Amino acid sequence: MDAPVQSAVAERVLAGDVRTAARLMRDLDDRLPEAEVALRALFPRTGRAYVIGLTGAPGAGKSSLTDRLIARLRAAGKKVGVVAIDPTSPFSGGAILGDRIRMQDHALDPDVFIRSLGTRGHLGGLSRSTADVVQVMDAMGKDVVLVETVGVGQDEIEVASLAHTVVVVTVPGLGDDVQAIKAGVLEIADVFAVNKADREGADRTVRDLQIMLDLRRSVAVRPGEHDVHHRFVHGEAAEPPPGPGADWEPPIVRTVAVRDEGVADLVEAIDRHRAHLEVTGQRRARETARARAAFVAVLRERLLAGALGRLEAEMGRLDEVAERIAARAADPYALADELSARLRA
Repeated sequence: MDAPVQSAVAERVLAGDVRTAARLMRDLDDRLPEAEVALRALFPRTGRAYVIGLTGAPGAGKSSLTDRLIARLRAAGKKVGVVAIDPTSPFSGGAILGDRIRMQDHALDPDVFIRSLGTRGHLGGLSRSTADVVQVMDAMGKDVVLVETVGVGQDEIEVASLAHTVVVVTVPGLGDDVQAIKAGVLEIADVFAVNKADREGADRTVRDLQIMLDLRRSVAVRPGEHDVHHRFVHGEAAEPPPGPGADWEPPIVRTVAVRDEGVADLVEAIDRHRAHLEVTGQRRARETARARAAFVAVLRERLLAGALGRLEAEMGRLDEVAERIAARAADPYALADELSARLRA
């Protein structure tokens, strides 16, 4: 498909054409070259949407909470996009559409667009095309884009490189007092939602989270400071600076999503974090971090594709090379060094 046609596709997406946007998202997920041409045309018109990530352990109620957030945002007049990362079907390779089924209340709302993506083996809780789909929703004119991760447990920190505000959803009684403290998930949280707060053990979960936050503050260079990857930076203890530029202390909000309890408080906490980013100038820093992560991901994919193409042309297909390595007839380190040197030449 030539560039003029893809330019027309971009114009229709900018005009809010849902069918065109849905086809483009599908083609981006399938990694079709012509889809990237359209995405390039859209790129200068993006950067307006506010991205909220929801992550947490399986069974925490992320989908129900997302559904309630959609309703609250729509009541406030916001146009909403949702990227729901679902497990990949082992048969079709596509998403198992559990999240979209749970959000059927919004299916007929023209100002809500919900897209499910399969992980396709991608780790970190997201799909490889999540960032691209967020860009398309941004170009469509969505004010807020909600990104709900797949629920793989401890590895869901990738969303921090995509979202402006990260909501970590935890729940009492999943066999661990505070699931969010594992594998860096505590460090990426801007807001905690203790969902299913009507369950026994909710008070303990809130208390343990607060203890972890207090401990983090006591050893931080500046409480709540994150590096470009939104990872927490440790150092000598320091007092938080006064005034509106003071570092953010993640609030802990109790919710019962199925009864719409506490959701208004959660929206308020997200709004306060957004205002904090604006006042302190940290939103620009997060935009830069997002751009960096997106660029590195594209560069990594390009370099890997080029390396594999060069490998096949000069050393044989990947499976053939792997067989030689498995038979100890080749050294993987030497082969990788040789190939890297050729790519640099």
